[in-house]
Amino acid sequence: MSNIQQTLSIIKPDAVERNLEEKIKAIFTKEGFNIVKEKKIKLDKSDAEKFYKVHETKPFYNDLCEYLSSGPILVMILEKEEAVKNNRILMGATNPKDAEEGTIRKKFGISIDKNSVHGSDSPENAKNEIDFFFQN
Repeated sequence: MSNIQQTLSIIKPDAVERNLEEKIKAIFTKEGFNIVKEKKIKLDKSDAEKFYKVHETKPFYNDLCEYLSSGPILVMILEKEEAVKNNRILMGATNPKDAEEGTIRKKFGISIDKNSVHGSDSPENAKNEIDFFFQN
């Protein structure tokens, strides 16, 4: 039985600013992800705070929200077998210095904050995050 899932991916402001959207999307499609929906948006800080609410007790929360709302982002729904897990592998470690060769963050990430992409960390969060950006 196949386990086709959807996950949310965000191409973050640092990568959009460097015009990396097409390069990153090409990596996803090359790895067998189907980009179901996408849209480019600019979040205001209050939306970024809602999106990252799970991190609100962490010391980096405010910087994270400032950063995500600092410029346009590209949000996408990706679909593939085990999409959540496979996207996390493809993105690489949060800190680009620790990311495996060939991962998106190793290739394009600038720093632990400006690491070019976000991906859902569980099927439950994927559903919540997709709903957050793509409410019908």
